[in-house]
Amino acid sequence: MDKLMNTSWFIRVVALLLAVLLYISVSYDPETTPGGLGFSTPSKSDEEVVEDVPVELYYDRENLVVTGAPETVDVKLQGVKSLLISAKNNREFKVYIDLSDPEITLGRKQVPIKIRDISDKLKATIEPAYANITIQEKVTKEFTVEPEFNRSLLEEGYLAEEPTVSPAKVKITGAKDIIDQISYVKATVELNGTVNDTVYRQARVRALDRDLNKLDVSIEPEIVDVKVPIKSPSKSVAITPIQKGNPKEGYVIKSISISPNTISLFGKKSVLDSIDNVEVPFDVNGLDQDTELNIPVSLPEGVKTASTPEVKVILDIEKVDEAGTTLPGEEGNEENGEDISRTFQNVRIRYVGLGKDFEIAFLSPQLGTSNVTISGNTIDVNDIKASDIQLSLNVEGLQEGEHELPLLLKVPNAVRGNADIDKALVSITRTTEGT
Repeated sequence: MDKLMNTSWFIRVVALLLAVLLYISVSYDPETTPGGLGFSTPSKSDEEVVEDVPVELYYDRENLVVTGAPETVDVKLQGVKSLLISAKNNREFKVYIDLSDPEITLGRKQVPIKIRDISDKLKATIEPAYANITIQEKVTKEFTVEPEFNRSLLEEGYLAEEPTVSPAKVKITGAKDIIDQISYVKATVELNGTVNDTVYRQARVRALDRDLNKLDVSIEPEIVDVKVPIKSPSKSVAITPIQKGNPKEGYVIKSISISPNTISLFGKKSVLDSIDNVEVPFDVNGLDQDTELNIPVSLPEGVKTASTPEVKVILDIEKVDEAGTTLPGEEGNEENGEDISRTFQNVRIRYVGLGKDFEIAFLSPQLGTSNVTISGNTIDVNDIKASDIQLSLNVEGLQEGEHELPLLLKVPNAVRGNADIDKALVSITRTTEGT
C-alpha cells in the first residue's frame, strides 16, 4: 500500500478525482428538471424580465421642463441564473436618461435610455430603448383664481353672492407652451347636499385649457380658501303704526311719525311675496305730552330676520278745550310771539321707491292731496312756505295690487305738523313696457 501511494500514477489519479469533484460541486444545479442529472454547464445562459422599472431623469430642473419621457420601462436580463435572480429581486441597478449636459438644446429629441449599477456578467436590454422627449424652457406666471361652486345646491329661496378666494392669485410653473395654453384657473368648492348659509371651504386649484382639460403644471399654492356668501331673499315693506288706546282726557294726538318707515325682511321668497307691510302696534293710553316710543318689531311667520329689531314711534300730543280747539302749550307765550296754527290746503302726497316697470294711482284720497296744519311760534309759522312741507309714502318693493300705506309728514323743526289723514290707499299696476 505504501508503495502504491508513493507512485506517480496514484497521485495523478487522486488529483484527477479531486478535480472532478470540484467541478461537480461548482456545476451542480438543484433546480434542473426531474429528468436531468442535476448538472449544468458554465456556459448556459438564462433570461429574466424585470417589469416597471422607474426611469430617472437628470437635467437642469430649475430652468428646464422635460416631457415625453416614460415613467417606467421593462428590462430584459440575460446571464447566469443565480445573478439574474439576485438582480431581479434586489433591483440595485438604475435606469436613467441623462440630459445634464449644459450645452443641451431645446426642442424635440430622441434620446437613449441607459442602465447602470448592473453586473457586467449580465446583458441588459431596455424596452423601449429610446424616448422621444421635448425639452422646454421653464416659465412661472401669476394667474387670478376663479372660485366656483354648484349653484343648484342652494336651498330653495336662497341667494348666493359672488364667492371670494384667498389668496386671489397663484403662481403657476411649467413648460412655456403649456403655460401659454392656460385659459382658466379655477378653485371648485365641493358641497355635500343643499346649503342655506355662508360656506367656507378649502379648494384645490386647477389650470385648464380652453376645452377645460387639466394641464400638467405646478401651482403654488395648490390649496386656497374660498368663501361663498349666501343670504336669504329680501323685501322692503312699509311699516304701519297701529294705535291702541287713547291719550289722557283733554288731549289729542296731532301727528304720528315712525322711524324708519320701511323695513327689509329676509326669508323665503314664497313667504315674502305674501307680505305687503308690517304692523307695529303701540299703546297711547293716558299720554298727555309729546312722546317717543321704541317698539319691537314682531316678524311675520316664516320671516327669518329683519333689518332692524325695533322702530321709533314719535307722537305729537296737544291739549284741547271742550270744543276741541288746540290750546297753547303750558310754556305760554314765546319771546318771538304767541303760538298759532296755520293750515295749508291740498298738499301733494309724493311717493318714493316705485319700480321703473310700475305706475301708481291714488284711490283715497283720489286727488293725492291732503290738508296739513302746522302750529308753533307766530314768527316761525309765518315763515313756513308750502314747499317746506313734505307729505310722502314709501312704495319700495311693492307689487301689483291695492296697498294702504302710512303717510310720513315732515315739517321744519321749529313747528309741529298734522295732516288731515294718516294713510293713503293706492293702486300699483305694471306698465306695458314692463310686461
